[in-house]
Amino acid sequence: MILAVPAYLLGTFPTAVLVARSGGHDVTAEGSGNPGASNVARIMGWKAGLLVMAGDLAKGAMAAGVGLAVGGRETAYILGILAVLGHTYPVTRRFKGGKGVATAGGMLTVLYPLVSLVLGVVWFVAARVLKLASVGSLIVAVLFPVGVAVSGEPGWEIGLAAALALLVVLRHLPNLRRLVQGRELRTDGQGPETPPSGESGVN
Repeated sequence: MILAVPAYLLGTFPTAVLVARSGGHDVTAEGSGNPGASNVARIMGWKAGLLVMAGDLAKGAMAAGVGLAVGGRETAYILGILAVLGHTYPVTRRFKGGKGVATAGGMLTVLYPLVSLVLGVVWFVAARVLKLASVGSLIVAVLFPVGVAVSGEPGWEIGLAAALALLVVLRHLPNLRRLVQGRELRTDGQGPETPPSGESGVN
């Protein structure tokens, strides 16, 4: 598919790195070390975090939207997932990327607008109340394929939704370890300033 490589490369666009750099920060060396919206918000404030989130959402939405326009839902899924893989495993940064939540969320918004609205509210409430964006992301990841199933979508969509949710959960394994140990970084900046090597970040 001629659009596969462009979709993956779109996902590699380093939104968090560029926003942090504009403020004189290295998002990969500060906070959790993860190049995502939550870490940028922790370092630079919520406005910068929202900018990163919007950029990462746009990557998934653009890929899925183009796929939907040129080839229907199957193509939208393929290009959307490739954008998520580009975000999480960017060849431009030695395959060290973010957690894929926002980029997957952009894809979800195109394919399931109502489900995405509900899950967006769930994420916001969980992250706001618990002060742990990673917990909100994990809850949403688990509920994503459930929402697709409840919507009455075909089995292949439920299966791909479950696979995408599994990727997000696997990317959050370091967060799960820190949660169990009581060392997870909070969105309000409380908690350990620097996680152990190889255990970076949320979202």
